[in-house]
Amino acid sequence: MKLILLNKPFDVMCQFSAHPDRPTLAAYLPIPNIYPAGRLDADSEGLVLLTDNGKLQNLISHPEHKLPKTYLVQVEGIPDKAALDRLSQPLNLGDFVTQPCKVMRIQEPEWLWERNPPIRQRANIPTSWLAMVLSEGKNRQVRRMTAAVGFPTLRLVRTSIAGYALENFPLMPGDWVEVDPAHLLK
Repeated sequence: MKLILLNKPFDVMCQFSAHPDRPTLAAYLPIPNIYPAGRLDADSEGLVLLTDNGKLQNLISHPEHKLPKTYLVQVEGIPDKAALDRLSQPLNLGDFVTQPCKVMRIQEPEWLWERNPPIRQRANIPTSWLAMVLSEGKNRQVRRMTAAVGFPTLRLVRTSIAGYALENFPLMPGDWVEVDPAHLLK
């Protein structure tokens, strides 16, 4: 049973099949018969877990297991306490209501790599960083949440899934490592 941690670069599709416009995981992982356990949008970066085991893939990605996922989110503007409170509580996004989550304002992590291409900059609008820990991960959920409270996401980096963290495995975008899946199987 394999478990691979990959730091997915910006603008890469979280799939192995060819895409007409963008690179895919196949450009970074020469390992046959592994599949992502969950996804990240092409415009998001960071940790993706991949495995060759269907049971492990289900454990990681199925919402009923509620594995925590941490995201670093650069937003346009500086959210106040009211915005942070709204983000942390169930938030109606129209087609679903989010689960409660943990949200806090943070300083930009010193260990974070530069994004290529850089985010857009506006001279008169500051940006700030949030750390968000969710136990669900619906399509574009974090981006939709920050937009719903008036602070659009400029950069989104997933840094941990269920205890596997880029802080402990300092992978640069496109790098990967095979790890022991034992702590997920307990």
